[in-house]
Amino acid sequence: MGHRLLLISIGIWLGASTAHSAALAIVMAVDVSDSVSADSYILQRDGIAHAFEDRRLVEAISAAPGGIEALLLEWSDPDKIAVTVDWTQIFDARSAVRFAAAVHATTRSSRGLTAVGPALAAAGEQFARLPQPATRRMIDISGDGMANLGEPPQAVRDRLVTTGITINALAILTEEPWLEDYDRRNVIGGPGAFVLGVRNFHSFAEAMRRKLAAEVASAPPPLPPPQARAGGGLLKCSRWRSARNR
Repeated sequence: MGHRLLLISIGIWLGASTAHSAALAIVMAVDVSDSVSADSYILQRDGIAHAFEDRRLVEAISAAPGGIEALLLEWSDPDKIAVTVDWTQIFDARSAVRFAAAVHATTRSSRGLTAVGPALAAAGEQFARLPQPATRRMIDISGDGMANLGEPPQAVRDRLVTTGITINALAILTEEPWLEDYDRRNVIGGPGAFVLGVRNFHSFAEAMRRKLAAEVASAPPPLPPPQARAGGGLLKCSRWRSARNR
């Protein structure tokens, strides 16, 4: 009888733990280095906010058991990385709108060089402060340039992937047209990881919405048909291949 009660208690505890776990914890790491103009910064910031105001993303979040936990981080030099919106639980339209308002209210935290590796490391450290456990942990890094300062991103990527964190990227190809391939080789990692390439900052909002919806659903992001992409800003999505599969 005692053994049976113990098993029942464990089952109740596990059920409660699952019920209080978010489906996804995501750190959005946004490039604010010198190559990002004031107007481009606003397009990034407001693009993220608009994504969380979009019905399609809200529906994806609402359908995820436990919703998501989201955090916004800005990066440039290693000593200038800053959390601008801390961990926020999002599970319905009202909480998504609150998070969007917090993003809209942020101001640029820095300018500097492009320290991709330290940005990934700082993003990874944020998961130690999660208010509640999450089924999946993900870093969503966006930027318009290759690393030119700090620890190489591939070394940081490899460490984070071994802890179960997935890293996806949004490559903005205004400065370096080859950035999507660079991110695929050096930045993204983990099961299902991908990089989405966009032509310019004006395409950021739609790309971010597609990317976030795919991340919540744990699926590759859908792209417009080729004829639509020809005149638009979204280019292609590339998947990560682990070293042993290259």
